[in-house]
Amino acid sequence: MTETAKRSLRAGLRWTSLRMRLVVVFALVALVAAASASGIAYWLNREAVLTRTQGAALDDFRRQMQETAAALPTRPTKDDLQRAAGKMASSGPGYSVLLVAERERGKPIVGYSDLDTFTRAHVPDSLQEQVARKQPLTSSNEHEYHLFWQRTSIAGTPYLVAGTRIIGGGPTGYMLKSLDQERQDLNSLAWSLGIATALALVGSALLAQAAATTVLRPVQRLGDAARKLGEGKLDTRLVVSGTDELADLSRTFNRTASSLEKKVADMSAREEASRRFVADMSHELRTPLTAITAVAEVLEDEADTLDPMIAPAVHLVVSETRRLNDLVENLMEVTRFDAGTARLVLDDVDVADQVTACIDARAWLDAVHLDAERGMMARLDPRRLDVILANLIGNALKHGGSPVGVRVRTEGEELVIEVRDHGPGIPEDVLPHVFDRFYKASASRPRSEGSGLGLSIAMENAHIHGGDISAVNSPDGGAVFTLRLPRDAERIVRNDEPGADAPGEDGAT
Repeated sequence: MTETAKRSLRAGLRWTSLRMRLVVVFALVALVAAASASGIAYWLNREAVLTRTQGAALDDFRRQMQETAAALPTRPTKDDLQRAAGKMASSGPGYSVLLVAERERGKPIVGYSDLDTFTRAHVPDSLQEQVARKQPLTSSNEHEYHLFWQRTSIAGTPYLVAGTRIIGGGPTGYMLKSLDQERQDLNSLAWSLGIATALALVGSALLAQAAATTVLRPVQRLGDAARKLGEGKLDTRLVVSGTDELADLSRTFNRTASSLEKKVADMSAREEASRRFVADMSHELRTPLTAITAVAEVLEDEADTLDPMIAPAVHLVVSETRRLNDLVENLMEVTRFDAGTARLVLDDVDVADQVTACIDARAWLDAVHLDAERGMMARLDPRRLDVILANLIGNALKHGGSPVGVRVRTEGEELVIEVRDHGPGIPEDVLPHVFDRFYKASASRPRSEGSGLGLSIAMENAHIHGGDISAVNSPDGGAVFTLRLPRDAERIVRNDEPGADAPGEDGAT
């Protein structure tokens, strides 16, 4: 799996991703719609099934009461009730019957169609009260007794219980109809609706995934193109098809990328021309500067024999010639960094010996205190390390205060060199700019003895090693410059080689 595919998969799985939100919204809408439709369908079917079964049973029971129970004598015997109940149950659509009459006042007799299935104890008291209550006769009510029914549950099984009384002194009849078959049918319907809801949910998720893929694929391509553009691949363009908003966005991106590529190309050309001009100018200045420096050195040797009015001018010429020579050398060094042609020449270096040699070569031994253990080895470019140290220590001596301390230590695989002075420190508004080229700490002193490039060159030499330099003010006074370099810069050299492998993507899954 490529890195792009992995990144797309991780983005799609995030809860905050647009793809995931689309899938969740589609799924929720489908779930609500399917659940609502299933609930309504279940409720309608449930009422229809129960109403149909209940209506058929009640109609048949009413008819049986009118035909069979009403034909019984006013004072029926128990056997009469038993035969009538059995006849009614056998003729009905699968219900049990219970008939209640009075042999004498206060002495009821009961006939059962099935004593094991239906007894008077199964009839709710509230239903018995309703059946026994005589209704007042009105214009809208022509009968004293009515058929009442109630749904109940016995031992976990749903039943329909109904009862009525024969008008004119006949027996009271009750029927018990099992609704278990209807419950099973409704449970099967519920399972079917549940499966349909689940399938609708899965289908909506797949539909959302397809819609998200259709919508988000151009967005993903646009994101990848923008990422490549940010990485510097200015020739990145999108293939545009269609006339929708995403196509317009892709066309806008292509126009923006083209404009950006043109502007960057123009800026690069101007920057390259400027670097080439500085490099050519510095190179051309070296020849006349060599001659001027030689003449200046001769004049300096003869300065003591010259007229006292001329001697200061000679010293000024010599000093400015040397400053100009340093500036030209620094400019050539800067152009090499800008052009990317600066390379490391590594060697195994005893850091303590290297620092000592740098200080000794510039006659700073009396002004610098060195804290470094011998035998601390590092693989670095000795010349560039010398340039860094010369600039940091020279800057501390020139702008800070003596004594200047140099401390060398290691932290893991890093070499750390601290250069501290005891001067007034660096103003807080100057600290962020101390490594900028030609930066002057005071606008009232635009001219100084240095070129204004020393710390910048030191930073570039640290970066080419894969290191860095930081500047802070010490709580005890003075400025502290900290140089951090890898103890082995071999990896930096390998990565800078022309044939070095560039990082790429692994196409394996």
